[in-house]
Amino acid sequence: MHMADALLSPAVGGTMWAVSAGLLGYSCRKIRQEFQESKIPLMGVAGAFVFAAQMLNFTIPGTGSSGHLGGGLLLAVLLGPWAGFVTMASILVIQALFFADGGLLALGCNIFNLGFWTCFVAYPLIYQPIAGKNPTRKRILWGSMLAAVVGLQLGAFSVVIETVLSGISELPFGLFVLAMQPIHLAIGIVEGLATSAVVLFVLQNKPQIILSPKTALPAPSIRRTALVFLTAAVVLGGAASWFASTYPDGLEWSTARVSGKEELESPEKGIHSSLAQIQEKTAILPDYSFKTAHPEESEDARWPAVDVGTSVSGIVGGLLTLVLTAGIAAAIKAAHRKPDIRTS
Repeated sequence: MHMADALLSPAVGGTMWAVSAGLLGYSCRKIRQEFQESKIPLMGVAGAFVFAAQMLNFTIPGTGSSGHLGGGLLLAVLLGPWAGFVTMASILVIQALFFADGGLLALGCNIFNLGFWTCFVAYPLIYQPIAGKNPTRKRILWGSMLAAVVGLQLGAFSVVIETVLSGISELPFGLFVLAMQPIHLAIGIVEGLATSAVVLFVLQNKPQIILSPKTALPAPSIRRTALVFLTAAVVLGGAASWFASTYPDGLEWSTARVSGKEELESPEKGIHSSLAQIQEKTAILPDYSFKTAHPEESEDARWPAVDVGTSVSGIVGGLLTLVLTAGIAAAIKAAHRKPDIRTS
């Protein structure tokens, strides 16, 4: 559900940049107030895991479409809503800058659509009440399913509203919403199942992360869990990504059904063109492949798409996400200690 710049006007894109920046600033402040040093490695490896998991598009039977894990709900369950939102934003920044996945103008929208609804709405208002303080397997399953579906439905609807407010005439509200909501309902169900599976694994191996999210844990105590996430990120991004579905994702599929094109054309001048030029320079592995790859060749690629460029993208992207997320957490840690220095 990564939006391209062509779906947005500069006014809407800029407004959502400001909204997301405000949410990020507030989230960092909340993390600083409730700082837990054990969250630094966990934020990094969870971010790397979600980055890699997003590369695995799965086919939605009978539609000719595909979907992938969003990960916002999972991050909120593991890290809390504030750290989960910051981690999701870090993933999306890495994807946009280095892999040209999602536009730079659309980055604010993508952070809001994939992070706000899952971390600040679906997690506290749906998942937590259903899972409860002593979650069972059944409660976690239903909580994850319903929260994932609601979060993704709200995110998909936000995409529709943002395109309508941008005046994209090729995507009229009625037709676009009728395409977007059902396909993302199916994607939400799969995400709920995947989220519950990961949460149950963590609950079994390190229950304190789930049951006592506000309790500070010594870093060595979560080393095993962090290592599992890091290993899974390498396997998913480095090899399992070869088996990703080649069908268009839910947004591209919906756009094609309504407009006849999976991707709309951006204006050749103005901010769209300027940002596209910037992204072309920063994207070291555009579309998760080497720059030397010819786009026309990908259409005839075999499945599974065994490709060194994809493997490198998965591993490098996970590493960049880990470094950025852990770096942000470390900066918050440093800011958290400043008042103590002043009063000493």
